[in-house]
Amino acid sequence: MRFRRVSLAVGAVAVGGAALYQYRQSSSSTPAHSASSTNYASPPAPGATGPVSEEVADAVRRALIVEQGALYTSVIPDNQPLHKETDDYGRKVLEMLTAEQATQKLRTNQESYLVGRGSGVVRYDVVQIPSNDPIEDDHAEKIIHVPESVSGQSEGSDWMFWGVFDGHAGWTTSAKLRQTLISYVARELNTTYTAATANSSLKPPPPDAVDAAIKKGFTLLDYEITHESVKKVQTAKSRSLAAELLAPALSGSCALLSFYDSRTKELRVACTGDSRAVLGRRGASGKWTATALSVDQTGGTDSENARLRKEHPNEPYVTHNGRILGGLEPSRAFGDAVYKWSKETQDLLRKNFFTRSYSKYLKTPPYVTAEPVITTTKVQPEKGDFVVMATDGLWEMLTNEEVVGLVGMWLDQQAHTAPQQNQSWLKSWFGSNKTASALNVEGAARGEDATGQRAPIRQQQWGVNDPEFQRFVVEDKNAATHLARNALGGKDTDTLSALLTLPSPYSRRYRDDLTIEVIFFGEGGPERTGRVELNKEASALASEAVKPKL
Repeated sequence: MRFRRVSLAVGAVAVGGAALYQYRQSSSSTPAHSASSTNYASPPAPGATGPVSEEVADAVRRALIVEQGALYTSVIPDNQPLHKETDDYGRKVLEMLTAEQATQKLRTNQESYLVGRGSGVVRYDVVQIPSNDPIEDDHAEKIIHVPESVSGQSEGSDWMFWGVFDGHAGWTTSAKLRQTLISYVARELNTTYTAATANSSLKPPPPDAVDAAIKKGFTLLDYEITHESVKKVQTAKSRSLAAELLAPALSGSCALLSFYDSRTKELRVACTGDSRAVLGRRGASGKWTATALSVDQTGGTDSENARLRKEHPNEPYVTHNGRILGGLEPSRAFGDAVYKWSKETQDLLRKNFFTRSYSKYLKTPPYVTAEPVITTTKVQPEKGDFVVMATDGLWEMLTNEEVVGLVGMWLDQQAHTAPQQNQSWLKSWFGSNKTASALNVEGAARGEDATGQRAPIRQQQWGVNDPEFQRFVVEDKNAATHLARNALGGKDTDTLSALLTLPSPYSRRYRDDLTIEVIFFGEGGPERTGRVELNKEASALASEAVKPKL
């Protein structure tokens, strides 16, 4: 394998304890995102003599070299296979994905569905890009038809749910949420709506009662995960069973759940943790506006910090360096039982089974709650509203405005290029004469705002400076995949390939797991067939079976 000089842009800040360097293959290339105008050549191999040759074989393949947290690019002659993990100097060598392979990897887990039932929702797109192995994120979608006697609406109603779950310290808690959270919430909503309509001639329950039902569904499930599991373990007295029962309690997960009533057009977003939902709506100026429907809940969020200090007075380390007891970043989460169990419970489990060590600052648990903060928004399908829900891996890379502008750019591109027979779902967005060359969005705030939204830390670390938003591109039929592509590099195909080439655990230093859902509201749309159908051109699924079940 032969190395040549490359130009590189040096990131200004460490990423996960390692500086991020963006490299280019040719010294004549201009870095797209540079924190410094200085270009450096990659260092010669230890013990090498003389300059590094600029000449390379005519046919070459790209390689990515990982050395002490830094990333380098080089080339491999086309006839030389990669047959070992490290080169002669202890550096890990990985063959770079080509642009086509990177695109294939981006689209591996994409799904898209056309909604032909209810009123107001016409489509939703989903994608997942793993960084951890296995991915710790998860997601779930469900549509439930509610009869008139329950919904309080003539002709009944469709309850539509979308959830994204950002796991940490393992995948088991987010998997538990995928399996059960929507059912827990739907059960509580059913009880609340049934009681209200039985007592008030088909009038729906008041808003605070609906919010209370959603919160109860969240907290009941977390109680099962965190405390009922302890009771079962103590009864069973089996180490193997304890490992299975306690896994969702010992790991953790944030949860973001959207609940849409197709008759009232009300969208409730329940947030536990630091995943985020943002509404995109066309303003009077013709530009899109971005409105956050949730607040990032961490130990560094002012409102959460104030709440915790009020609940745990005289505990200076209840939050420390923006983390709960100096450890966990989300201040609300499912599982994470070491922040919820008493010392006595944890000592007992450690003696008879096993648990993680608890913090030396643990005094008056619980410090972390699964109770969500809920917002309610009246959706306007006639304006072509859409909502982006995503785990924090996306918001580390893009601002709210960039995300909304990117979906708007994608919609404009679809309206101009989609075959006429496939444009029915785009009806609400017609009338825009904008091209897909720039973000047509109000504002481009980059700092943390008054609502507690955090700025994209990866942009700061990578030295992104693109005030004209020229780094973005439209290449995907799936809107969620489109967002993932632009979060990971956009037009900068070298950065995109490098970030997708890195395997776990190296990739985690530079990017988190990504789970993204884009929900499109509109009038008209697919024929009201009563079904939710797979949108094949934007899905990687081989099966035509519809994922959402009634």
